Amino acid sequence: MSKAIIIGAGIAGIASSIRLALKGYQVEVFEAGSIAGGKLSEMKLNNFRFDMGPSLFTMPHYVDELFALAGKNPADYFQYEKLDIVCNYFYEDGTRISAFADRNKFANEIATKTEDSAESVLKFLEKSSDIYDITNSVFLQRSLHKWSSYFSWQTFKSFLRFPQIDAFRSMNQAIESYFKDYKTIRFFNRYATYNGSNPYKAPATLNVIPHFEQHFGAYFPVGGMYAISSSLEKLARDLGVKFNFNSYVEEIVIENGRAQGVKVNGISHSADLIISNMDVWYTYQNLLKDFAVPERIQKQERSSSALIFYWGINRAFPDLEMHNIFFTENYQEEFKQIWDDKSIYHDPTIYVNISSKSKTDDAPNGSENWFTMINVPSNTGQNWDELITDARKNIIEKLSRNLGLDLRKYINCEEILDPRSIGSKTFSYQGSLYGSSSNSQFSAFLRHANFSSKINGLYFVGGSVHPGGGIPLALLSAKIVDGLLK
Repeated sequence: MSKAIIIGAGIAGIASSIRLALKGYQVEVFEAGSIAGGKLSEMKLNNFRFDMGPSLFTMPHYVDELFALAGKNPADYFQYEKLDIVCNYFYEDGTRISAFADRNKFANEIATKTEDSAESVLKFLEKSSDIYDITNSVFLQRSLHKWSSYFSWQTFKSFLRFPQIDAFRSMNQAIESYFKDYKTIRFFNRYATYNGSNPYKAPATLNVIPHFEQHFGAYFPVGGMYAISSSLEKLARDLGVKFNFNSYVEEIVIENGRAQGVKVNGISHSADLIISNMDVWYTYQNLLKDFAVPERIQKQERSSSALIFYWGINRAFPDLEMHNIFFTENYQEEFKQIWDDKSIYHDPTIYVNISSKSKTDDAPNGSENWFTMINVPSNTGQNWDELITDARKNIIEKLSRNLGLDLRKYINCEEILDPRSIGSKTFSYQGSLYGSSSNSQFSAFLRHANFSSKINGLYFVGGSVHPGGGIPLALLSAKIVDGLLK
C-alpha cells in the first residue's frame, strides 16, 4: 500500500486525507497544533464559545461531496441550516438592509431602501451567474498550470466567452455601471473582502462572488462552523487516516528530485507522496531547505488580514442577525488606508457574527457571543499595539452610535486575534488570510500551482495556492490534487 503524508490539518488537508484514503493510500497527517481545522477552529472563553475563523458557510455541497465519495450519508456526520437572511447591513443614516436569501425579495429590499431598482439588482446577479458559468469548470476546478487543462472543448468554449468575465475593469467600475446609490455600491463592493482584495483594484471578474451567496445560499452548520472540521476529521478517521497533533514538521526530505518523507522532532517518516497544507511561503522557507521561496511568490502582494475581537456580551440584541455589517461612510478611503497606507481607517466597516443566534448554547441565557472583525493590512511591521488600541476605541464608538447604547458596559470578556497572532498560530505569511491578493487581472494565474514543478511527489493545497482562500476554494484545491493523482 502506498503511503501519503499530509502536512497540516486545515480544511484542505483533511479533505486531501479523505480523498487519498479513498484512493487506497495509507494516510498520515502531521499537525503542529493541538486540534484539526487550521483557521476553522473554535475557542471557549468564560461561558462563551466562538468559532475562531471563517464564519460564513456557502456551497455546502463541496463538504457533502466528501461524504458521498466515501459512500456515507452526509447527514449522519454533518448537518446545516439555510439562512433566510444572509446578513443585515447598517448605514450611518439609519438605513438597514436585509440581504434575503430569496433573490426577488432581496432585489425588492434594495429597491425599497435605496435609489436603485429591483431590476438592476437582478441584472447584476445574472451577470454574476454568467461569470460563474464561464469560470467554474476551467478556473476553479482544474489546475491552471497543466497544459491538459486547456485542451478541452469546455475550456475552448469558456475562452470564447472570456470578454464576458469582465477582467479589464475593476469591481467598483463594473458595480457603478449597474447602480447609482452609494449604499448599493458599497454593498456589492464588500464582496472583494471575501478573498482579501480591494474592490477598487481587483478585476470585475470577482463580481462572481455574490453568486456563491445569493444563488447557492448561506448556511450555518449545526454545532457551529467548527463542526465542518470536526465532522470531516471523523470521516477521515473512519477511513483509517492517522492524525498526529502537536507534531511540527521540520523538513520535507528530498532525494534525487523526489519528496521521500518528512522529519518530525528529528524522526524521519517516509512516504510516496507529500501534500503540504501549510502556507506555500512557509513550506519553502521552513521545510524545503535547498529550495528558495520562488521569486514570484516573494513579490506577490499579500491579501488583507483581520483584526478580531471575541466579545462575550451581557445583553441580547433582537435587531441583529447572525451576520451583520456596519458600513463606513467612505469605503474608498478605508481601502486606501488598508492597501496604500498599510494602516487602519478611523471609521472601519465592522462585521459582527453572532453564532448564538442559532446555536443558543454558545452564550449564557440573555447574552451573545460577538465575533467582531474589521479588515486590516497584512503584517509588515506596523505598530500593532497602537493600531489595535485605536481601532478598539473606534469600533466600540461606532457600534454604540449605531445601536443607541454604550456597548462598553456589556463586554463581559475579550480575546483578540490580529495579523501577528494569525501568522504565528496558522503559519500564514504576514498574517494574510488568503495568501496572495486578487488585485490584478492575472492573479489567478500567478498563484502557486497545486504541485511542484521541480520536486516529484510534492503537492500543495489550501488558501495560499490555486484556486484561492475560503472554505469552498480550499476544498477545491484538494479536489484538484486528487485529479492530478489519477
